Amino acid sequence: MNSRLKVLRAERSWSQQDLAERLGVSRQSVNAIETGKYDPSLPLAFRIADLFEMTIEDVFQRD
Repeated sequence: MNSRLKVLRAERSWSQQDLAERLGVSRQSVNAIETGKYDPSLPLAFRIADLFEMTIEDVFQRD
């Protein structure tokens, strides 16, 4: 799964740690999602989409 997470985070000048704290996950989890090594759970995907005020489909795309 591809994500726009890195771009969305950078647009807000947030570090991976900033985003992790907002989502209640580790910085390593944010890094793994951004690099495509980990697909977030559905609840986490919803939290990410809600944080950026977008739909899940706008944040994540299938490979």
